[in-house]
Amino acid sequence: MFNEFKKFAMRGNVVDMAVGIIIGAAFGAIVKSLVDDVLMPPIGILLGGVDFSNLFLIVKEGATAAPYTTLDVAKAAGAVTVAYGKFFNSVISFLIVAFAVFMLIRGLNKLKTEEEAPPAVPTEKECQFCMTKIPIKAKRCPNCTSQL
Repeated sequence: MFNEFKKFAMRGNVVDMAVGIIIGAAFGAIVKSLVDDVLMPPIGILLGGVDFSNLFLIVKEGATAAPYTTLDVAKAAGAVTVAYGKFFNSVISFLIVAFAVFMLIRGLNKLKTEEEAPPAVPTEKECQFCMTKIPIKAKRCPNCTSQL
């Protein structure tokens, strides 16, 4: 059973998939940091000092009464919240990852189409009478002497 598992795990597709998952997880962490730490703070400043990670709606107050200054304070008080700011950050992260994947696939498709050679222009045709191959510009078959 161990040998069978080893054979399965060492196949090219499984190893490639594992590498893709690991790189994808690392890329996701980079994009999350890009959104949370680089993109959203300037956008928040432009919109009047809004911190998107702390935008939330209170559905039900917790043990201590509102107002809650941050999402963490509201959750610590036991309030039921809708954290739409975190959702907005996740949507931005998703769009960045989706665009990066689109650009990767687009580049791979360009490479693939460049590698494919255009179909060769035919230089021969068949004589309709004797079915032998003759040059495409021939007006008469050299084998059966039929006019084409």
